[in-house]
Amino acid sequence: MNLILLLVLVIAAGAVLSVQAAINGRLGQTVGVLRSSLLTFAVGALTTALLIFFFEPPQAVSLLDVPKWQLTGALFGVVYMMVMVGAVPVVGTAVATVAVILGQLGMGMLIDNFGWLGNPAIELSGSRIVAMALLALALVFMYRSNTRKTD
Repeated sequence: MNLILLLVLVIAAGAVLSVQAAINGRLGQTVGVLRSSLLTFAVGALTTALLIFFFEPPQAVSLLDVPKWQLTGALFGVVYMMVMVGAVPVVGTAVATVAVILGQLGMGMLIDNFGWLGNPAIELSGSRIVAMALLALALVFMYRSNTRKTD
């Protein structure tokens, strides 16, 4: 796949996550964080099951055969969903999203730098550190602009 097309798809996926956070935040206020999360995962599981049934080619290894630590990634989605459903109504979609991206960037840089979880090592550079600092500064400015409007 073309690298530019892949990056466009990743950006689009990020945009969809912000829409999902805003919708689920409102749903969570109405029916509760856990019910909102349950609905999201139930619909996701059903959709994924249908996609697997109709489109996924056979794999040489099943979920039962992979190293068990690889299955723990699913738990992180639950944490993300419940935190976002609770946070978006309080801090807003943009601030919650930037905070998530800041956390993703920080952990991503650690994973890259040390080659954790079987990923290739990519050295931490000054430009990556500057990018992290600028994103943290953006989060501060966004949060402060939210609090000024509510005061």
